Amino acid sequence: MSESLSFDYLQALAARCREEFTALPSARDNHVVTWSGVGFRVAGQHCVTAMDDIAEVLTEPAVTRLPGVKPWVRGVANVRGRLLPLVDLSAYLNQAAATEQRQRRVLVIEKGEIYLGLIVDEVFGMQHFDAETFRLEGELRVAALAPYIQGCYQYEQHQWVVFRPVQLIEDSNFYTVAA
Repeated sequence: MSESLSFDYLQALAARCREEFTALPSARDNHVVTWSGVGFRVAGQHCVTAMDDIAEVLTEPAVTRLPGVKPWVRGVANVRGRLLPLVDLSAYLNQAAATEQRQRRVLVIEKGEIYLGLIVDEVFGMQHFDAETFRLEGELRVAALAPYIQGCYQYEQHQWVVFRPVQLIEDSNFYTVAA
């Protein structure tokens, strides 16, 4: 092939590509608005919380028990040189844990001066939901979760309630830890 013939061929190919590209549907037509968060389960209830609300997820560390506190306060753990108070969220909600000890995880919350670990039954990792499936009302398996829930998403056979840790740490009952 001569240089001019190959150049003409490339120009024709580029023109065909541009024609096909304009024939594709616009990106806006296919764009689905999603909401993402960290999925977890507590007392059999599927929950999700915003990524910004969770600093990290840990396996349950060794705990030093504290005397004179309610049973849902598991104690404190040394996490990279910082003392992390641990709260069993199922026990706080007066529910039994739904899984074995090895499946349980800690959701670390760090908001201003608050540094706290919430022990949950299981963490499912990042979950993505079509924003159109959001509803303000939903069915709760655990009625005690209601003050900390802000709507829900439906995905396949599960309803995922949106858990707001900020509402939990602003609840005065949460700080009444003396037994």
